Amino acid sequence: MAENTIAYHDPNALVQTDWLEAHRSDANLRIFDCTTHLLPAQADTDAPYRIVSGKADYDAAHIAGAGFIDLQGELSDNTTKLRFMLPSAGQFAAVMSRCGVGEGTRVVLYSADGIMWATRVWWMLRAFGFDNAAILDGGWEKWHAEGRPVSTEPCAYPPATFVARPRPGLFVGKEQVRAALADTNTVIVNALPSELHRGTSPSRYGRPRRIPGSVNVPAGKLLDRNTKAFVPLADASTKFSAAGVETSKNVICYCGGGISATVDLFVLYQLGYEHLTLYDGSMGEWARDGSLPIETD
Repeated sequence: MAENTIAYHDPNALVQTDWLEAHRSDANLRIFDCTTHLLPAQADTDAPYRIVSGKADYDAAHIAGAGFIDLQGELSDNTTKLRFMLPSAGQFAAVMSRCGVGEGTRVVLYSADGIMWATRVWWMLRAFGFDNAAILDGGWEKWHAEGRPVSTEPCAYPPATFVARPRPGLFVGKEQVRAALADTNTVIVNALPSELHRGTSPSRYGRPRRIPGSVNVPAGKLLDRNTKAFVPLADASTKFSAAGVETSKNVICYCGGGISATVDLFVLYQLGYEHLTLYDGSMGEWARDGSLPIETD
């Protein structure tokens, strides 16, 4: 299928570096660095990884005019042992209001060390009813490689009023996923690397392998290895079609902690899929719950 036969479902949700450089001073634009790092877990814990905010990276250099969002520290539910879980509507709205996001603003999100941190925030914004947000294609790496303006100056946008309008169904828990196992109208997509899906490499999440019946479209395969930008939509469509992910079906995406799966969700959204859901707990929850089935062959 030729690349130009597939149009973006929502072209405003993906911006290029040249567009952002030309518009970064727009009065209604809010740019945010969402960088987070996953480091090896400490030996005396059962956590799958250690989370480090990207604030130090932001302080060292960021897109000129951008603010910073601490995904785990600000936009996750820290009352649970699971990391990166969706916060309450009130918590999310308070952070967005403080960051200057509200009616009439446009948001551009980027990250280093993987675009998944930006797509996670984009998916949460959609879940709380805010649609005027975009991902910077290629993220920090592409911006920096092109020699575009960077800064060490912190940014503080004027406060706004963010009104959360939660959309049901964009996030689901383990019971909804368990129920979907027997639903022929639902396809469950694993965004983790193929070796984790097959169980040929050790899993840091607990029991290895996958949710029964799930298919594998790794998030990393949806990005260009060199530029970090999204692959052409035609290439992505081929990957999803080969895995049996049909547009007519309900799609539940998962990964290790509900982060890289949002890369798959972003691409599926741009391909025009309508019934998209994120399993928030993902393998960080599923693999450690012995009452939940694991597919091992």
